[in-house]
Order: sequence, then structure tokens, then C-alpha cells
Amino acid sequence: MELRPNDNNNLPLTRFESMLKTNHVLFFDSEEFENIIHHYLNQGKIALAKKAIKLGLSQHPTSVNLKLFKVEIYVFENDLDKADMLINELHVIDPHNEEIYIQKANILSKRDDHEKAIEVLKQSLDLTDDVVDIYSLIGMEYLFLDKFEEAKTYFMKCLEADLHDYAALHNMIYCFDFLGQHEDAISYLNTFLDSNPYCEVAWHQLGKQYYELKDYKKALAAYDFAIISEDTFIGAYLEKGKVLEKLKRFEDAIENYSITLKLEDPTSFALLRIGSCHEKLKNMELAVQYYKKTVQEDPLLDKGWIAITKFYMKKRNYKKSLYYINKALNIDTENVVYWKLYAQINERLSYWEEAENGYKKALELGNYELSTWLTRGDILLKIGEHEAAVYNFLQAAEFYPENAEIEFRLAGLYYTLHETEKGSYHLKNGMRFNAEFALIIEELFPQVYEKSQVKTLLKAKL
Repeated sequence: MELRPNDNNNLPLTRFESMLKTNHVLFFDSEEFENIIHHYLNQGKIALAKKAIKLGLSQHPTSVNLKLFKVEIYVFENDLDKADMLINELHVIDPHNEEIYIQKANILSKRDDHEKAIEVLKQSLDLTDDVVDIYSLIGMEYLFLDKFEEAKTYFMKCLEADLHDYAALHNMIYCFDFLGQHEDAISYLNTFLDSNPYCEVAWHQLGKQYYELKDYKKALAAYDFAIISEDTFIGAYLEKGKVLEKLKRFEDAIENYSITLKLEDPTSFALLRIGSCHEKLKNMELAVQYYKKTVQEDPLLDKGWIAITKFYMKKRNYKKSLYYINKALNIDTENVVYWKLYAQINERLSYWEEAENGYKKALELGNYELSTWLTRGDILLKIGEHEAAVYNFLQAAEFYPENAEIEFRLAGLYYTLHETEKGSYHLKNGMRFNAEFALIIEELFPQVYEKSQVKTLLKAKL
């Protein structure tokens, strides 16, 4: 049990800490040591927990419970061999102690021997009156094995034993979701709600299942019941807002998101969604106000910066959108979406070198979309960096072989660089892959297009 300030039970803790300061050894019974150790473990004070275990065992050397705490510390420190050795010794002393089985399973789980851990946990079921925790542990082990059907079964057993085990409910729904069994989840939740009709968590989960199936009216009803069951349930208001957006009831969505702002500190998600709803309602001033509040509330939320940047892009206020994407990049230089937006904005402003650098950064961060390669290469062509453009398109061809748009560009570039043989090779490739894109030569390389050899090849029936 955890010891709290101003609790009558904190006297042993006070005495223990006084003893540590004065080095005067005091006597505690084993249960007092257990409470002290439990308190320190809950507080994350491992060093003090270890001191308490050591002193406890010096006064109560045969205490199995104190030795189990020692096993727990070994496991925490990943000293699994020592943990295993000690737990085996304890099993010989007290073979009917359920906690020994639980710790043994924990050690096996740490060693990724989940099947054996499950076997040990099942043995402990015959030794305990509290099966719920064991069912939950077995369910988690099955999750580690990606055996979702089996995991689901044991989380259901948890709920059969304790209708208020919401952790088991969440884990069970996770299994349904992973297996794509939304209809089965709905059936289970409806049955569960028959016996627990005011369970806001179950109504919330039911709403999410209907949302996945795009049955927005039933999802809305489920969230309403969740709110009736618990009118301060923020998650239900947020999910209800999402459903109302799908139904294009933007004013109602704003109302639900706004309720969450009154129930607790504003969340960036709610602020962003309110901004988006106002934008759809053409309340542009309110939309941008909420987008600004979003990035102020959570500067690390990329969706906030993207929303406000795109807002100004739609209004063709590219200077303003550039201002905000630069602020975003100052916070996160590894965000590929930021760099794509940065490149697009600079392109619209005819800041070619900055635009090219943005597309280059996007490529370096793994954005290998064809449009990124093509646009960057065309900008390099525009600013006269022909050899860099060739290298760009050769890289692109590795990701998109037999692509006519790339081949015609390479053809034009090689003819421009007076490498006629390579130009002819890529021109023939382009014609073979898709002759409709031959207009690229005329549009991007008008001087090349006028060459008699090029016109001959373009007219040839390949």
C-alpha cells in the first residue's frame, strides 16, 4: 500500500528515513518494510527501495515477500539470471505463492519466452482468488505474440469477472480493431452495455466502431449516451465533434469542441478542429485566430503549422504562408511536409533557389514522390543547373524506371549539353514508354525541339 503524507500509516516511513539519516538501526516488522518498499517503488526511488529491501532482509531473512521485492528489482535492472535464480529458490520454499508465478512469468516475458510465461500464469490461476490480474497478464502476453484472438478471449474474461476493468475493455477493443472485426466489436459492446448501461467508456468505444464503419448517425448516438453517462467526458465530446464534421454540422461540432475547452486546459486538437470548422463556414478571421492559438498551445503539433500555412496559401498570401512555414522549420527541420510546403511557396514566389533547396531537403528526408523529382529537376533547368538536373533525373529513374516524363527530360538535357548519343537514347526510351509526353521536349526544350534529328525521332513509329 502507498504511504501518503498526513496518513497515520506514514509513521514507519518517517522512522525509516530518520534511521537512514542517523545511522541508528531501528526494528520494523516485515509488513512495515513491505509498505515502505512499495511506497518507494511507486515513487520511482529505486535506490531507497533497495536500501529498505537490504535492511528488511537483515531483520527478516526468511521473508518471502521481501525477497520477491528483490526479484522485482533484479527484473527492473534487467539482471534476469539473478532474478531467475532467486525466484526458483522461492518456489521451492513456497510453491503455492501466486506472486512467485507472476514474477517467474515476468522474467520469462522479459526473455521473450511469452509462450512459457503464459503457461506459468495459467498455473497461477489455481492459486489465486483474484483471477482478473492474471487474465490481464495472460492477455498481454498473447498480444506480445500477435495472437489477437487469444488475447481478446482473456480480456473478455477480465470483463466477465470485473465489469469496471476499463483497461481490459480498451485492450479487447484494440484486438477487435487489429483484426478488423468492427461488427463483432459492436455486437460485444451492445451486449456489455445491456448489463452496464451507464458505462461511458463502452459507449465511447461503441461510437468509435460505428465511426470506422462510417455509420455516423449511430456513432453520434453512442457519443451522446457516453456524455449522458458522464457529462465531463472530454473524449466523447471530441469524438462527437469529429462525427458532426463528417455530417457537415460544423456549428454543432464547434460547440462540442468548445465544451472541452471549458472542462480542462485547451488542447491543440480541439483548437485546430474549431479553426478548421470556422474555415469551412467561411469565418476566416475566427479560423486564423484558432489556428494561431493551436500553434501557441502546442508548437510541436505539425498539423497546426500546416493548417495555418495552407490557410494563407489558399488566400494566395504567400509571404504570410512563408512566414509561418519558416517558423515551423525553426522548430522541426526534419519534417518532410514542412519542406514540401516551403518549396511550393517559394516556387509560387519565383524564389527558385529556395524552392529547389526545399525540394532537395524533401528528397533527402525520404519524400520520393515523382512530382518532387520532376519539379526539382524543372527548377534546376530553369536556373541553368543542367548537370545537377541530369543527376536529379537519373536518380528519379532509379525509383521510376520506364517513366516517359523522366526520359524526355533527360533527352532534352543531354541534347542541350551536346551529348547527342545519350539524348537520342533517352528520347527513344520516352517514345517507347509513352509518346504522349513528347510535348515535354517542345515545352521545356524549344531549341532542342527544332533540331532535325530530334524531329525525325519524334515522328518515327517505334
